Amino acid sequence: MKLLRWGPTGHEKPGVLGSDGQRRDLSMLLSDIGPAQLSPRTLAALALLDVDKLPLVPLSERYGTPFGGTGKIVCVGLNYADHAAEAGLALPPEPVLFLKPSSAICGPYDDVIIPRGSRKTDWEIELGVVIGSTARDVTEKQALAHVAGYTIVNDISEREFQLERSGQWDKGKGCDTFAPIGPWLVTADEIADPQDLTLWLEVNGQRVQNSSTRQLAFGIAALVSYISRFMTLQPGDVISTGTPPGVGLGQKPEPWYLKVGDRMSLGIQGLGLQEQRCVAASDPLMPHV
Repeated sequence: MKLLRWGPTGHEKPGVLGSDGQRRDLSMLLSDIGPAQLSPRTLAALALLDVDKLPLVPLSERYGTPFGGTGKIVCVGLNYADHAAEAGLALPPEPVLFLKPSSAICGPYDDVIIPRGSRKTDWEIELGVVIGSTARDVTEKQALAHVAGYTIVNDISEREFQLERSGQWDKGKGCDTFAPIGPWLVTADEIADPQDLTLWLEVNGQRVQNSSTRQLAFGIAALVSYISRFMTLQPGDVISTGTPPGVGLGQKPEPWYLKVGDRMSLGIQGLGLQEQRCVAASDPLMPHV
């Protein structure tokens, strides 16, 4: 099942993708798709619906994030060995964790703001793991039972803010619109192996990232278990599992970064596509969930 949300920013309605690839309206059955609707019980009930009989969502309606109410985005740094190498860093012995604020979240086709004073805004396609039930200090064997599904995250990063302005990474990771999520939440039963998915990203039509989640250094179950030792994972939380090589910081012969007017396209096998246009901080846009 591919869950989604649609409509104006701040007024999204729940939906689901039909077998014909068209969006269907769930708003007569659900008030929203959020933490309460991501429970195994609710997802099992939704799976029984004949979604193709639901009303169509007008094609003109905006795609929002596929679920709301995210409390935190837990990001994993340097989780692909070849990405660590392009950054000139060793693969860490344990997962590197940092947080992205929920205020960074935007829809999969919303504009991305280049922050005021930015010179090094960068792209990062990542597999997002969406939590469906509370996970607190769980084992790897238990971990996947707490996963509602999977989605695409573009972990936008401002490298100067992140690496050259002292302190933690968060200041380069948390700007508004730095976490496009969606277009769908694909429930876990539809993804046979989340660690065997191709993923790619293009900037202005040039493919810069092209890899597979087979290259993850720390797998999904290991990450859910590990993170749950240090913080409680709650329904609606997202784990952004790391990016493969090909980010702007690692481009050869020298790094290059996003600028106003650039367009990103990105996708993960089975999880759909995203597209974003880069705009100046003063430009109008629809940034939030």
